[in-house]
Amino acid sequence: MNKANKIDEFLSKLNHPLKAEIASVVKIIREVSPEMEEDVKWGGPSFDYKEPMATLNPRITDFVAVIFHKGELLNDTTGFLEPGPKGKAYAKFRSMEEVEKQKANLQKVVKDWIKIMNS
Repeated sequence: MNKANKIDEFLSKLNHPLKAEIASVVKIIREVSPEMEEDVKWGGPSFDYKEPMATLNPRITDFVAVIFHKGELLNDTTGFLEPGPKGKAYAKFRSMEEVEKQKANLQKVVKDWIKIMNS
């Protein structure tokens, strides 16, 4: 099974109040680059580009949490990301409306990561 299908299989079995929002966030991240690697790690869908970039944490059920592992490298000028411990940063989505409203910011953060990894 290829790793992209691992995320799809994971999502198909996931019982989560924001399952549709999680699927949308996965789709938005996938649209940025076909070169990203996907897997299910640390209990959730994960995306790597040269090194681990972000993981969704489905154990949190009151919002969709996207953890950018090295968020301190991302120069987020939008205020979209919340700083976290150990250099991490979080994107949080509480509704489909928020997912759609923040789509451009989420894709910008992923594009910035790819630029940083390529420089």
